[in-house]
Amino acid sequence: MLNPKIIDYIFSSASIQRWNDYPRMVDLVELDKQAHKFVIAYFIAKLEKDINFTHLIEAGIFEFLRRVVVTDIRPDVFRKALQKKSKEINSWVVEKLKPSLQDVDGGNFLQKFEAFLNDSSMYKKERFILKAASYLSTKWEFSIVYQTSQFLSDIEEVKKLVDVEIEDYYELLGVQKIALNKKLAKIIDLSGRLRFQKRWAQTPRIPETSVLGHMLTVALFSYFYSIKVNACDKRLQNNFFTALFHDLPEALTRDIISPVKYSVDKLSDIIAEYEVAKIEDDILPNVPIEIQEEFSYILGLYDGKKEEFANKVKIDGKIKEVEDINKYNLDKFEAIDGLALKQCDKLSAFVEASLSISHGIKSRELISGKKEILKGLKEINGVDFKQIAIEIDSEFGSSGQTQTVLDFE
Repeated sequence: MLNPKIIDYIFSSASIQRWNDYPRMVDLVELDKQAHKFVIAYFIAKLEKDINFTHLIEAGIFEFLRRVVVTDIRPDVFRKALQKKSKEINSWVVEKLKPSLQDVDGGNFLQKFEAFLNDSSMYKKERFILKAASYLSTKWEFSIVYQTSQFLSDIEEVKKLVDVEIEDYYELLGVQKIALNKKLAKIIDLSGRLRFQKRWAQTPRIPETSVLGHMLTVALFSYFYSIKVNACDKRLQNNFFTALFHDLPEALTRDIISPVKYSVDKLSDIIAEYEVAKIEDDILPNVPIEIQEEFSYILGLYDGKKEEFANKVKIDGKIKEVEDINKYNLDKFEAIDGLALKQCDKLSAFVEASLSISHGIKSRELISGKKEILKGLKEINGVDFKQIAIEIDSEFGSSGQTQTVLDFE
């Protein structure tokens, strides 16, 4: 499903600084920008017709991987370089990623990736939506940069260039709604604010990751899991977007770490009830009415509770929790692999701890947290998440901690 090299590429984007030639109040990193881009793309695409959401997901992943490789080139310079040297740049990107991607989905993923880079007409509608989403996430970042850069002589010119680009995407209804500061803009702002909430907030880490960036890493893991188990299109899409939005309510409740959440009797239940109320009061009313029901489903909201990490299907319009999700691997059931998504969530947290420890930044909380996470990883539908974690840990050079856990068990 995954190998340590792909995961290293994904998490390296948490160290790629954006707008680093301008003064900033907060760090702006590529992982967060890409996560925000996916969030915005989801809402824009839902307001359009004839969009293939599997293609949207794949195109976004392909663009993300290319951007991670071509990390040292400024975005504006990169766009110009692609106009003149796209073939050479894309060939270089493929060669860099080939060792990591050649075994994914029997080589099919690498073939699609290379075809996407070399054929600009592939996933054309989905590319345009992603381009619009990328622009809007960049514009959102620039609104932060602008506050601390008004003394610079060129900042007003940059602002004009950023503002005028929106005209290229006005044909998209979602872009219009966001630009006019309609209700949907509030959801975009809410998700964007998750970049300011740091994971493992009580202990130093390298690289630091935000709740927003974490949501994307879990979504990426869910995609690779889905293709590994041959999930149908709707199941793959639901898995990805459930993972992408699984921590959205934390923009309203903050990221409460598990030891705190579960150490006080009934505290987790109180938090869950509060999350449901905040979703119903502050999130869903700002979601376009035509997708509110679907969005509630991927948020895990049903029967007065929130449960994104249960295996769920829809039968005759009713949500049902099931044990064997593979029996419902047809689009009509709109399946969600909640148990596997929980493993993806845990795996992402494990990588966060393991990476920091491998960089020499470790604490008692990271070491003990990593041990506990590993004990909770298991096999789902033939995908052994614990074994993936062990391989990752070994690759990152911090396998000693893993051995401690295995001996303990």
